[in-house]
Amino acid sequence: MKFGIIKERKNPPDRRVVFSPEELVLLQQKYPEAVIKVESSDIRVFKDEEYTSLGIEVADDISDCEVFFGVKEIPVDYLIPNKKYFFFSHTIKKQPYNRKLLQAILEKNIELYDHETIVDANNKRLIGFGRYAGLVGAYNGFRGFGIKYDLFNLPKAETLHSKEDLIARIKRHTLPNIKIVVTGHGKVGMGIKEILDGVKIKQVSPQDFLTKNYSQPVYTQIDVLDYNKRKDGVKLDKQDFYKNPQDYISDFERFTKVADIYMSGHFHGNNAPDILTREMLNASNNKIQVVADISCDVDGPIACTLKASTIAEPFFGYLPSEHKEVSHTHPASIMVMSVDNLPCELPKDASEGFGVMFMEHVIPAFFNGDKDGILKRAQMTENGKLTSRFAYLQDYVDGK
Repeated sequence: MKFGIIKERKNPPDRRVVFSPEELVLLQQKYPEAVIKVESSDIRVFKDEEYTSLGIEVADDISDCEVFFGVKEIPVDYLIPNKKYFFFSHTIKKQPYNRKLLQAILEKNIELYDHETIVDANNKRLIGFGRYAGLVGAYNGFRGFGIKYDLFNLPKAETLHSKEDLIARIKRHTLPNIKIVVTGHGKVGMGIKEILDGVKIKQVSPQDFLTKNYSQPVYTQIDVLDYNKRKDGVKLDKQDFYKNPQDYISDFERFTKVADIYMSGHFHGNNAPDILTREMLNASNNKIQVVADISCDVDGPIACTLKASTIAEPFFGYLPSEHKEVSHTHPASIMVMSVDNLPCELPKDASEGFGVMFMEHVIPAFFNGDKDGILKRAQMTENGKLTSRFAYLQDYVDGK
């Protein structure tokens, strides 16, 4: 089996990579029959020399490889027919801007395995950059808070090197007794929690968060039934919410009355109610003034996320009274951070962590006959057609 690590070509440039040099050495040691080639890149967080110094071949042409590993979407012109590709295609939700990409993959008889589709037998995602989105997003939330209130000026996360650096920078400053509400307990939510715990912010229960005053900064991490309630008032379990989201409405307003910062790390399913509405943000008793929307669903469950912001310009102001974007310096605005590629700001840590997950969950499948069905479940295309698991994308491919 010949594996190729491709150069990232999407703009803006992404410095991440699926495997660090050290992880490729481990792969080679564990599977001596594997052949590995790395496409030369001048933007990758690891230099070409870091690979070659460990005995890994780097070349301008790696088209003789059978399987290609990348991070972001590959420009259509660089797709090689009849190969296997792993990357984030951003097509499984029928994203209009990538329809041509999936069409080209089918036309070129490429086998596509989207990183998002790599799941276990229970459909739980096995790899991803979610943790790093949480780490950087939480840091940016504090950075935005410092800027809004002219309290401190944290450097951009992309100028730092690790989670430890992010935490150390925040800890240099004394935070007022603010309250932070966090949604989500997945990889993103737990990444947020790592930063909050690293900064030694006290975690409190949702009830205490809502009812008690503190002389120090505190946070609460809430679950779906903490911020949603059934329309009929009946209290059931989370499974009812997941099965019948249309029967629920947001109960997040009770948190908007006491929280200063909102950090979102939730997954928002189809038909689930909006979480933070325009009415809540425009209410006279709304206290939230900084929203770090790490989940970043534009025009989604968080009303102030009018757009995806960028690493270059991560913050914008939201004016609740007019539901529009303004400068974040506007005195009546809420500070919003909605960068949709946060892990790019911590490329070394993110790449190393991703490689460990990929090595554990995916690579063995190439050498054990895919006994756990990892590749079979993840495969989106085969022989120029969608696989049965992804047949729902046919109307998307057809442009309907």
